[in-house]
Amino acid sequence: MPGTLYVVATPIGNLGDITLRAVETLRACPHVAAEDTRRARVLLQHLGIHTRPASLPAFDERGRADAVLAPVRAGEDLALVTDAGTPAISDPGGALVALAVTQGIAVVPIPGACAAVAAVSVSALPADRFAFLGFLPRKGGARRTLLETMRSLTLAMVLYESPHRIAETCADLAHAWGNRRAVVARELTKLHEELLRGTLTELAERLGQGAVKGEIVLVVEGAAESESEVPMTDEALRAEILRQLQGGQRSIKDVSSALAASLGRPRSELYALALELAGKR
Repeated sequence: MPGTLYVVATPIGNLGDITLRAVETLRACPHVAAEDTRRARVLLQHLGIHTRPASLPAFDERGRADAVLAPVRAGEDLALVTDAGTPAISDPGGALVALAVTQGIAVVPIPGACAAVAAVSVSALPADRFAFLGFLPRKGGARRTLLETMRSLTLAMVLYESPHRIAETCADLAHAWGNRRAVVARELTKLHEELLRGTLTELAERLGQGAVKGEIVLVVEGAAESESEVPMTDEALRAEILRQLQGGQRSIKDVSSALAASLGRPRSELYALALELAGKR
């Protein structure tokens, strides 16, 4: 019989946030796989565990996954950890878990600290329901399409972002979604934990004034009920298509796909309309 793959959540900063069950699992498993073995060793040594972790970095997860699972197929248990938080959630691990399932290996979650949930809990924004977007696509049509798709949702939006892109992202979101209230949660559970509150424009200006450091979660309030419930008139739809086509930075396909997703209308219909309007510009 194969062993078990345990997906173990680790602290997002403060080592005291590890669960008792996670400690027991890490001590019991003869094998550990980690996103970064150096960081994993710091945690393991803190817990008095001397297991030597195997490397499973994001850039080569698929290439190494089968070899990492070899001892599990032989009947031994494996604990999977990442640098912080839960594996496979905006971190390596998804490919390993998927491969384990296809090979008939049992996969058991060991939950723990989560930066997204921690940020939502102190956001003071309406967030009893929220959408987790992880890291946005950095540039191009994929980024614009995702932002357009999510614009009309009344759910709060939760994103992860790097410190050197957070000001730009706040500005992009203000342009795509309007100047909504938001919270930047920086270095959660760590010594320099900080919560910045304001509108997206205010946060973009504030964060753009100097170097920003640390891990960041961004929580943005959802669209107003009135914004999501009022259907778009044909005139408004034509104006929106022309606005998105302006400057030639977005293709007709990108614009029609994004609007079809956000408005619930057939993409073929919007593509034909966009073609018509593009020819009249």
